[in-house]
Amino acid sequence: MKKMFFAFGLTALTAAAQAATATAVFAGGCFWCTESDFEKLPGVIAAESGYTGGKVVNPSYESVSAGATGHTEAVRVTYDPDKVTYTQLVEYFWRTIDPTEKDRQFCDVGNQYRSGIYWGSEAERIVAEASKVALLKSGQFKDIYTEVKRADPFYLAEDYHQDYYKKNPVRYKYYRLSCGRDAQLKRIWQAAAK
Repeated sequence: MKKMFFAFGLTALTAAAQAATATAVFAGGCFWCTESDFEKLPGVIAAESGYTGGKVVNPSYESVSAGATGHTEAVRVTYDPDKVTYTQLVEYFWRTIDPTEKDRQFCDVGNQYRSGIYWGSEAERIVAEASKVALLKSGQFKDIYTEVKRADPFYLAEDYHQDYYKKNPVRYKYYRLSCGRDAQLKRIWQAAAK
């Protein structure tokens, strides 16, 4: 009898823990980099690489990379709203991308690398749209091409893309450095702060 009660207790705790999390979807170019960036943020439990915004069910990396499906590389962020809010995630996201680039991020070019914030509720829509409007009104950027849209289905990328920065640290660091992502982010956001 105790084992059954204990097992039920674990299930109840697990359900409570799951209820205390939320998800958000962002696209910031290469999903390896976006996943890595979000997983460094306190309150983020996990980030998963995948595809969203396209017209094909269960797309593959090859089809998305070819630009034929309409999907963008994206991440689904699971987070603890008691530790980090959706508003904070959105503000953090802006600092990890170049919002002035259309259909590209850094060295990755094509519609599949467009940036976006994909909201799942009316409250998220209000936050995401207001943050984009505020950034435009600040005068820091002449144009912002990051799309803000209702979330479409999110499809997980292949296993070898998940936690790529952890599984292949040398190759990942080389890619990120050679792509110039961090140097460009520093230049963009320092200039925007002036």
